[in-house]
Amino acid sequence: MCSEGEISNISDSENCMKCLPIEYSSNKRDQCLPKFEEFLTFSDGLSIALTSISILFWTISVLILGIFVSRKDTPVVKANNKNLSFILLVSLSLCFLCVFLFIGRPDDNTCRIRQVVFGIIFSISVSSVLAKTVMVSMAFKTSKPGSPWTKLIGMKVANSVVVMASSIEIIISINWLSSSPPYLEEDTHSYQRKVIIQCNEGSEVGFFAVLGYLFFLAAVSFIVAYLARTLPDRFNEAKHITFSMLVFCSVWITMVPCYLNSKGKNMVAVEVFAILASSAGLLGFIFFPKCYIIFLKPKLNTKSRFHRREIEK
Repeated sequence: MCSEGEISNISDSENCMKCLPIEYSSNKRDQCLPKFEEFLTFSDGLSIALTSISILFWTISVLILGIFVSRKDTPVVKANNKNLSFILLVSLSLCFLCVFLFIGRPDDNTCRIRQVVFGIIFSISVSSVLAKTVMVSMAFKTSKPGSPWTKLIGMKVANSVVVMASSIEIIISINWLSSSPPYLEEDTHSYQRKVIIQCNEGSEVGFFAVLGYLFFLAAVSFIVAYLARTLPDRFNEAKHITFSMLVFCSVWITMVPCYLNSKGKNMVAVEVFAILASSAGLLGFIFFPKCYIIFLKPKLNTKSRFHRREIEK
């Protein structure tokens, strides 16, 4: 009798032929059958849930962007740097759309671009948060709030932080792609009757360098925001950033061991969930409080109210 993965055309023959790696032997060991391919398909229940959440939060981020653009001259938007808020909202909306790069049957091109695209877009988001935190601290400590000199210097610093921080992530990604890029891998050995279609990340150093740098930016943002949390109410965005970065770091610290201990579509689902959870954390903690003031507490959204709070402190 032939063993698993082998067949014989003659009953009780001791001469067995091996099936191809993408095939398995039938129960009677008389023919080779194609293995079932496993990957995270769009029709999978888990994929439907993840894509639905992605579309929901993308819609929310676009709506908030529209609100901020229409209310760009109000104190609550201007006090927290509207330009950086616009950049952050656009990058977060793109982060939610990145989920679609991880679902479906991957190929070499998909494997190469999905981690890189996500890493670059997310670096813009996190560096925007870092720039907002730096501006909050600088606007309060270097000069009187509202000073033209402070605004001018702040804009230059904010733009420099976003450009420099994102550029480093781009350099890391280019080095990764040029040295040992991700590629499509067919795992035919883990299971007898199915083939796991997945992306091999190529250089593990490159992969974890991309994620590690994002974590580094988030950690710096958390530290700066935590130190600035006691600033007057006008600058209370630091408190919101502190919580958002805490959620971000917690999600990705939890994600890494789960990712390493998963295979196939479960591994992809873990990373997609981390992307959604961390992006939703940034969106919720940073922008929901402002929308609350805009729609439910309009009396707080006045220049005199902001100025009075600052004097009282």
